[in-house]
This record gives sequence, C-alpha cells and structure tokens, in this order.
Amino acid sequence: MDVVALIGRILFVLVFLASGFGHLTQSPAMAGYAESKRVPAPRITVLATGVLLVVGALMVLLGVWGDLGALLLVIFLIPTAVIMHGFWSETDPQARQLEMIQFLKDMSLAGAALVLIALFAAGDIGLTLTGPLFG
Repeated sequence: MDVVALIGRILFVLVFLASGFGHLTQSPAMAGYAESKRVPAPRITVLATGVLLVVGALMVLLGVWGDLGALLLVIFLIPTAVIMHGFWSETDPQARQLEMIQFLKDMSLAGAALVLIALFAAGDIGLTLTGPLFG
C-alpha cells in the first residue's frame, strides 16, 4: 500500500505544481486576473502563492513534513475558492456555473489535503523522507 499512497500523492500534487509554476512564469497575466477580483497587491500575491503552491506540493510529494505541506495547500485553497470563485455574485448563468465548478474543485481539494494531514500524522501515508511535523 505504500506504493499506492505514493502514486496517490504524485497524482494529487500535479495540479498544484502546474498551477504554482504558472503563477511564477505567467505572473503578469495572473496578476491581471487577480486584480480584476480585487486581490490586494496582485503581483506580489501571485508570486507568493506560486511559491506556496510549489513548496507545499513538493513537501507532500516527497513526504518532507508532508502534513505541513498539505496545510500550506489548504491555506491556499480555501481563500482562493472564496475570493477568486465567488459564484454567488455572478449574474450570468454560464459564468455562475463555471465559478461554482472551480469553487467546488478548490473545496474538494482542500478536503483531500485535510485527509492527507491526518494520514501523515497517523503515519499511514508510507514512503516519506521525514515524519510529520504535527502529531
């Protein structure tokens, strides 16, 4: 089961690594979108969240304080869902549906990251470089 858990962690972090590298390599475009959502200091926020995503994802992937890495992802996901994907304020039905999908995706990923925190703390995640930071 250790290999299955590792494969699951690899698949789980793919979206965060891709998004994090996107934040870092396409920051002007992403900052423009963040600014349209009224995010304060959008350029700095995009770069900071890019680093947060990459670091958190690598920690989960490698199992280096994976519980902390998963917590970093939760810290990103919940505010992002609320701030960037506020479907409740959309008036266009298609835009509302797209934002709701993104909101629910972020909340679902946050739930999965919380499960990972518990699994890392319980030592049931297998094949890690360090033990959990919390626990």
